[in-house]
Formats: sequence, C-alpha cells, structure tokens
Amino acid sequence: MRWLGRLPHAHIVLFTVLMGWLNADRYKVDFGPSAGTAVLVLSVLQSGAAVLALSRPVPAWWVSTIALFLARNAGEFSVGHPPLWSWSIPGVALHALVLFLLALRVRPRLAAEVLGLSLLAGAAALVFAAPAPDPSLSPGSVPLDFAAALQEGSLAQDALIFTIAVVLGTALRGRRVARTQLVEQEVLTAEERARRTLLEERNRIARELHDVVAHHMSVISIQAQVAPHLVKDPTDELKENLAGIRGNAVEALTELRRVLGVLRSEDALADGVRHTPQPTLGRLDDLVGTVRGAGLRVTTEITGEPRPLSPGVELSAFRIVQEALSNAIRHAPGAEVRVAIGYRTGGLTLRVANSAPDGPAPPSQGAGHGLLGMHERTAMLGGELATGPTPDGGYEVTAILPAQAAKPDDPGEPAP
Repeated sequence: MRWLGRLPHAHIVLFTVLMGWLNADRYKVDFGPSAGTAVLVLSVLQSGAAVLALSRPVPAWWVSTIALFLARNAGEFSVGHPPLWSWSIPGVALHALVLFLLALRVRPRLAAEVLGLSLLAGAAALVFAAPAPDPSLSPGSVPLDFAAALQEGSLAQDALIFTIAVVLGTALRGRRVARTQLVEQEVLTAEERARRTLLEERNRIARELHDVVAHHMSVISIQAQVAPHLVKDPTDELKENLAGIRGNAVEALTELRRVLGVLRSEDALADGVRHTPQPTLGRLDDLVGTVRGAGLRVTTEITGEPRPLSPGVELSAFRIVQEALSNAIRHAPGAEVRVAIGYRTGGLTLRVANSAPDGPAPPSQGAGHGLLGMHERTAMLGGELATGPTPDGGYEVTAILPAQAAKPDDPGEPAP
C-alpha cells in the first residue's frame, strides 16, 4: 500500500517527461536549429518545475513562471506563430500542472494570488516580446502583438486553463481538509465517548461503594453507642470518647448520604434501588439461575474453602461475574459458559469462559461498560484482570482479587 500511494507521483513524473519532450520539439521549430542550448535549458526548467512542485510548490511556480517568460523573451529567439498565451501547448500544460499542485498545498487566497501573477506574467510576456519576422508580411507591416493576441482570444484561453487548474486543486484541497477535520473530529468524539463511559462506570462503582462505606459507618456508630453499656462503671473519659466516636460516625454517615444523593440524582433507577442491599457472592446461584432462564447453559465450580470476604471484594467479585455473563448473553448466543471461583489464601480467583457461539451475535448497540467496569473494579482492589478470545473461538475473563476474610462481627453484606 505504501508503494501504491506513490503511484500518482510516478504518473506526474511521466507526464512531465512527455511534456518536456514535446516542449523541446516545439521550441526547436519556433527558435530554429541554432538555439539548441536555450531549448534544452528552458525545457528542463519547465519540466523540472513540475516535478519540484510535488514537494516545494511555491519555488516551483517561480521557476516555471520565469522559464516561461524567458521562452517568450530570450533575446533574439521569439515565437513567430500566434501564441496559445505566450507559450507552447506543452508549456501551458506544465505550468497548469504546477498551479494545480500548488493549489493542493496552499491556502485558497495564496492560490488565487499566484493565479493572478501568472496571468500578469503572461500579459507582460506578450507586451515585451520581440516580434518575429514573418516572410508573408511586407516591409513595415506590424506582426502579431499584444492587441492581436487579445483579439484572437489566446490570452483568455490560457487564463481559462490556469483558472480551471487552480479551482480544481483548491476544491480537492478543501475536500481533503474537510475529510481530515472529520477524521480528527471522529477521533475526538471517540475519545470523549470513552472518557464519558469511564466516568459513568466509575460513578456507578462509587455509588455502590458508598453503600458499603455507609454500612461500616453505621456499625461504628452502633458499636460506639452500645460500648458504654458493656463496661461496668465506665469512666467519664471513656463515655466522652465513645460519644465523640459516635458523633463523628453519624456526621460522616450524613455527609456520605448527601454525596450518595448527588451521585444518584441523575440515576433513573435510583429510587428503586436506593434501599436494596449490594449483592455478594452468596447470591451467585440466583444470578446463574437468571442467566439460565435467558437460554444460556451455565455450569459453576467452586474450589477452596468458601468464606465471607470484605463487602468491597464480595461486591466487586459479584459484579465481575455478572458483567462476564451479560457479555456472554449478548455476544455469544447459544454458547456454554463455565464459571469457576477459587478461594485461595489471601486472594480470590474468578474465571468465566464461554465456548464459541452457535450463530452470529446481534449488532452491538454502542460502547458498553462491561470490560471497562471489570478493569476498574480489579484495579481498585489492586488485583489483576485478563480478558481475550480462546483458541476454540470462545472468550475468557480471569480475575485475581486480593482478599481478606471479613471480621467476625461483620455481617458480610451491606446494610440498606
């Protein structure tokens, strides 16, 4: 593909070589056989300017304009036929190519200025050109001059050719700029969508973890209130400290509820789930039953000694399994899913793998939060997550979560 991208450049080089050859033949006729060096120099300058315009369009235009002006005003050499502008047809074609390549690279205003200067240079070439002798004219007759060129419309024809070249180049440049801006906008939109998706997922995780923190603050408040009654003849200092602990816990709980209300203010389901306990791995059977009801074949395997873990780990583990099963339902219809949970010393291993789907999955309805939420929850706990396709055409999600067992007085499930 890289070489194919250079193909237009090769075409331009071939075109300039062909036009340079035709241009040299035209100048040999116009200048005569004694002007070999001038013919060679002018032909090389005009063809070389077109090649130079591929990388340096403005200097190339200067070279082409000067060369074409000299072609009409090279001392004793002058064109004796009615000119197509003041140059030969190959010369006009080469200069039009230079204008086209320049219009592709520069702003439209600069392209219009260059077009105007080219027309002025052509008019000047006709004004200052030395007239060529014409045997058909009697002595004292006036040969073709600027006024005659205007009458025959040659200058207008050249102006039309150059204008078309500049307009075409400017239009293609505008289309390319518009396409580039569209691609940049699409990139920005994709980045903004990814950023918004990340913030939405973090917002959801924050809402859930606020419930977990609020549960712990409630336990601290209750324990601080009950503690004085568990001690015989508690001192005033102990009562004062416990009262301060309870007051701080109640104040922190109030602030948490305010923050949680802000986070849930735009949640359409907030009123329905505001007082629902956050799920734990104890509800895994209910989750699997729901997925089986959706038509997915699911098997579960639990290794190690099941034990209650901290609420944050329980919640994150449940959500990771839930998201993995949801992705299997959406993207692998008819597949068989295996859920494996391993309790290890100091950690929890989750693995959800599905086989290849029975048929094509329905088209996605946009960017989802599944994998992003898994990564966020795993990173929050300092764990590791690996996702990717399997050799048999399925998909696998594996998470390793550092986990500590819940304290004996921890109920293991967040309060409403």
